[in-house]
Amino acid sequence: MTDAGAKSAILSGVGRVGPGRAGLNIQMRFAAIWIALAALLVVCRLLLPQSVELATLLSILPFAAFLTCATMGQTIVIMSRGIDLSPPSIIALSSTVLLGVSGGRDERIWLAIAAALLAALAVGAVNGFFVAVLKLNALIVTLSSGAIVTGLTLWYRQGLAAESKVPAALADFGGAWILGVPSSVWIVAILTIVIHVLLKKTVVGRRFESVGANPRAAFATGVKIVRYQAGSFVAAALLYGVAAILISAFIRNPTLEVGAPYLLEPIAAAVLGGTAISGGIGNMFAIAGAAIFLVQLDHSLKMLGVPTSYQLVIQGAAIAFGMWLSEATRNIGRRF
Repeated sequence: MTDAGAKSAILSGVGRVGPGRAGLNIQMRFAAIWIALAALLVVCRLLLPQSVELATLLSILPFAAFLTCATMGQTIVIMSRGIDLSPPSIIALSSTVLLGVSGGRDERIWLAIAAALLAALAVGAVNGFFVAVLKLNALIVTLSSGAIVTGLTLWYRQGLAAESKVPAALADFGGAWILGVPSSVWIVAILTIVIHVLLKKTVVGRRFESVGANPRAAFATGVKIVRYQAGSFVAAALLYGVAAILISAFIRNPTLEVGAPYLLEPIAAAVLGGTAISGGIGNMFAIAGAAIFLVQLDHSLKMLGVPTSYQLVIQGAAIAFGMWLSEATRNIGRRF
């Protein structure tokens, strides 16, 4: 394959063909979740008006921010044609390291944050090595590493006092509001913008998308695909570590179960946000919309007093509907 042919294959794989048919198709794919979110808010307004009041929406935004942060990590892995089952264990590990290193003292905040992030990066590096370098199955690797990390976290946690808390200054920041919006939302919003710009506006981001869309063509043009595939797990782990710090600051006294909600929900949010399971296609703003959708749906069902069994059924149906809507909007884009 010539360089020109390889570059053409990469562009066709990523769908980066400007304002033409493929470009519109991809944009419609990402717009689907916002249509679904608008529909959900309308239904909530009719059936449960208090769930869409400004105060209520602001109160659930931190949880949407935590899910967005974890989902961005999962999305980066999926875009590189992988899957990551280690977010719960990495979040629990980072949270525990934060508690252990800080000892609840304000003067050790930055050291504790650095240690928590380094612990997450170490797990991500191991995952990336086994998946990208040794070519092992990502599902099995991250499932195994998750189990090992959970055991190490449990062992480390046993040396901490049961009432261990994050430093007071960090807890104050986690519960603070800036310009009427929770501080964690601002942090994740900035991260979302930065990651979106890196993916869409830089050479590194475009090469990363090309690796996910068409690895062979990317390799033919000289792109170091192993580097990008391994890097996706490291970047994802860093985002899980950030999520762990934000969650810990918010709840002040995190337990070993702090990462439990982030096993399947990030995958669901990534898919709802239009991320292609085949790799190469993803949008961080759509991911944020999907996270808000899932959190709002869960919150509304709880406010209605719907039994847990029915909540799971409705959530599954909503995800299926979101997938259908995504495909429908893609078909509209093709017709245009």
